[in-house]
Amino acid sequence: MPQLTGITTIEARLELLTGLRIGGGDTEMQIGGVDNTVIKHPITQSPYIPGSSLKGKMRSLLEWRSGAVKEAPLDKSAYGSARGAVQAEIRRILQLFGTGGGESKDDPQFAAEIGPSRLAFWDCALSAQWEQSVRENNQSLVEVKSENRINRISGVAEHPRNTERVPSGASFDFRLSVRTLDGDGEDLLEMVLQGLKLIEFDSLGGSGSRGYGKVRFAGLRIDGHDAQSRFDQVRPFAR
Repeated sequence: MPQLTGITTIEARLELLTGLRIGGGDTEMQIGGVDNTVIKHPITQSPYIPGSSLKGKMRSLLEWRSGAVKEAPLDKSAYGSARGAVQAEIRRILQLFGTGGGESKDDPQFAAEIGPSRLAFWDCALSAQWEQSVRENNQSLVEVKSENRINRISGVAEHPRNTERVPSGASFDFRLSVRTLDGDGEDLLEMVLQGLKLIEFDSLGGSGSRGYGKVRFAGLRIDGHDAQSRFDQVRPFAR
């Protein structure tokens, strides 16, 4: 079995360039209230970004980039049917994000070849400095955006709804860990940086096609060392 030889930590300030909406479950319905609320800490009621949202978005974008994306996450079957550069790309994705529990049970040899998932995402709390400045000015940590649908024939606005978002300008503390096993190369860490760059190019959370969830990673550090210039030069698509 492969040996764990190190854990690399990537940290950054995740800044919102536009309002962000990652939905939370409403416990009750209120007349005239907000239709779609954002997820918040159950005690402090401060919005946060779940690590699962970052993980899912990064994996989805990397799978789309590989050219082998399917309705379900890439797996052993996709790896076995691919060839060349695409197969190598799928292998790295499986190494980073892991294989399903069923595959590990049905084909332990393949699971051992890929190894355990290398990535561990953390939930992102609001930057303490940003949150404090907002609270000191008696401002809200969220905004409510009114939306509706336009009837294409009559031109009349229909079905109004109120959507809660974390406003543009907010910042979160971002962190993830990358496990290194013997035999792993630098290409896995490079793919992680490419995945973060793809999130910047695309969006995070819901309604990205309507301008929500545009983000930027700033002050990026790898194991405590400044790596922003390295990240700024990442090109996730071949030129």
